[in-house]
Amino acid sequence: MRIEIVAKSYKPSDKLKDIIEKKLEKFSRYFEDDATAKVVLREMGKDREAMEITINFGGGKIMRAEVVSHNMYDNIDDLLPKLERQVRKHKTKLGKKVKESAFDMSALYAEVEEKKPLEVARIKTTSLKKLSVKDAIDEMELLDHDFYVFINEDNDLVNIVYHRAVGDVGLLDLIY
Repeated sequence: MRIEIVAKSYKPSDKLKDIIEKKLEKFSRYFEDDATAKVVLREMGKDREAMEITINFGGGKIMRAEVVSHNMYDNIDDLLPKLERQVRKHKTKLGKKVKESAFDMSALYAEVEEKKPLEVARIKTTSLKKLSVKDAIDEMELLDHDFYVFINEDNDLVNIVYHRAVGDVGLLDLIY
């Protein structure tokens, strides 16, 4: 597995890079050799640092996790268990994209809780409004929702604004 470390408004030490690479190497047992792990490090203000790990593997499949805390060393320790849980949870869905020998260890299953599969519990119907991105963010805030779907008046495409875990707002510009 190839590991890329990208820093945005953050200067990682060589020690941190070595630790990240060493800890991510254990994921090599889950993925084929062509997998790529991209680690993005960024400062979110004077006391908050974010780490995001995205693993691209087999045919465009992606696993991603992100953590924000006061310390990058804590972030790596929090992120790796999240990614490992995702791999274990989705091992049947991932099928042949994950190495066959990745799950030979019975200890990996000791802490996995059985969860019932997700099902649609409720269906809502809504109309799409043609709005600016700013107006869509205002609508999302007024409704106190985590996301808002709208038609962007700038490009006439369906867009989604959403609250990100790091506290700001993201925009999904859908291509269809």
